[in-house]
Amino acid sequence: MRLAIAAVGRLKAGPERALIERYQERIAAGARALGFSALDVAEVPESRARREEDRRREEGVALLQRIGDSMAVAFDERGKTLDSQGFARTLAGWRDEGAASLAFVIGGADGLAPEVRERARLVLSFGAMTLPHQLVRVLVAEQLYRAMTILAGHPYHRE
Repeated sequence: MRLAIAAVGRLKAGPERALIERYQERIAAGARALGFSALDVAEVPESRARREEDRRREEGVALLQRIGDSMAVAFDERGKTLDSQGFARTLAGWRDEGAASLAFVIGGADGLAPEVRERARLVLSFGAMTLPHQLVRVLVAEQLYRAMTILAGHPYHRE
């Protein structure tokens, strides 16, 4: 299964970008043996529309175009929470069902358009707090890596 993050905005050089690249390398090292691809990151431009709802709509259209036919997981503070093991089981289940590609969708500063949330197979949250989308990218990459280690049978600190 192909894995990708589709996010609004450009991540500049800095600690967040370095962390994502580090997790991409770790994922790439073990993903193939587990039936996954390396993690791609696709960025869409932030909208410059004046109204918040117009910005969300424009960014939503760009995100949906970017993910195409991929199964989508959207991130929103009102989404469902999963522990790391549940997240790993969910990924493995979709892989085993034959899903070809999975896109993790992260909105911009104004959040996600309703059309993106509706298109998502699952809407997840890292908690009720609002997080910067740059950090959400890092958290998604880290949880994907953690899921790979769980699925590979590595010792997990919570078991």
